[in-house]
Amino acid sequence: MKVVIAGGGTGGHIFPAIAVAKGLKKASAENEVIFVGTEKGIESRVIPKEGFDLKFIRSEGIVGKGVIGTLRSALKIPLSFVDALAILRGAKPDAVLGVGGYSSGPVVMSAVIMGIPTVIHEQNTMPGLTNRILGKFVDTVAVTYHESTHFFPHEKTFITGNPVREEILEGDRERGFERFSLDREMFTLFVFGGSSGARSINRAVTEALRYLGDYKERIQFLHQTGEADLLAVREAYHSLGFRGTVISFAHEMADAYAVADLVVSRAGATTLAELAACGKAAILVPYPFAAGKHQESNARKLLDMGAAQMITDEELNGKTLSEHIIALFENPEVVSEMERTIRSLGARDAAEKIMGHLTGLVRK
Repeated sequence: MKVVIAGGGTGGHIFPAIAVAKGLKKASAENEVIFVGTEKGIESRVIPKEGFDLKFIRSEGIVGKGVIGTLRSALKIPLSFVDALAILRGAKPDAVLGVGGYSSGPVVMSAVIMGIPTVIHEQNTMPGLTNRILGKFVDTVAVTYHESTHFFPHEKTFITGNPVREEILEGDRERGFERFSLDREMFTLFVFGGSSGARSINRAVTEALRYLGDYKERIQFLHQTGEADLLAVREAYHSLGFRGTVISFAHEMADAYAVADLVVSRAGATTLAELAACGKAAILVPYPFAAGKHQESNARKLLDMGAAQMITDEELNGKTLSEHIIALFENPEVVSEMERTIRSLGARDAAEKIMGHLTGLVRK
């Protein structure tokens, strides 16, 4: 079976897609996967390293670009369809999977026009405009959350969960302590804000250290800052006498999750899927400029269920964050309950379910 996977722009779109692609290759070495994205998206750096073919179309996002940016992006829409049709004619795939992002729309819609079986996957509770439109035309809609089903035709919408890379589930706590030079006896907070960091989270954590002085012998940090804030955050830990390993990027995310007793992070769909799969309690700080505020919708769902805590970016500061950290540190039973609840939401077989829908359409 040959499958084209279209989408990208952010890790939230690409990493679940990679999980499906690897699942297809694991199921049969004869399965072939081709990715379609844009040259500016994260897929241009990540997909080649994963060993999959990647083709580009001329496409840009429209939302939040201003008048000139929106006009420029709109003018590229016909070109994106020309590119998509050419790629699909050349590849002759058995099915197309759209995972969101700028390139997903033109490729999936072109596949619909050509009569190629199509599936889209929606990672968030609140679907984006592109997927809402595509949902009317594709053969199957796969969603992560039950709340998303209301936006799509009932008869072809299925809850699959959000695929998680298999390697995320292979973390080792002891190896993680050694790898990140951490103390096995200390409560460990893993802080990260996405692959490029999150300045508001970095700032709040360094401010929180001033309120956590009484806990510096009991709490340590593993902090992924991104490149821009690396030195400043590292100096803050050092100057205030806190034990912490500060890195620009965590290449060994599985081990980072494994050592974490509590996570402070954004609330992207992939992050939440990984937290659920690993059963990790978290203080979520939704990215305030996410399209349709989907990160806040994701986080509120977990907050309402008791699966996580949340601080909005507007409310985030050192004092507020330190209060949340102290409350959870002092009440391990609350952390344990959060872990049990979020683990119950994990869908370790999400990739297999999506693969099943692709295979079913091709067979039919």
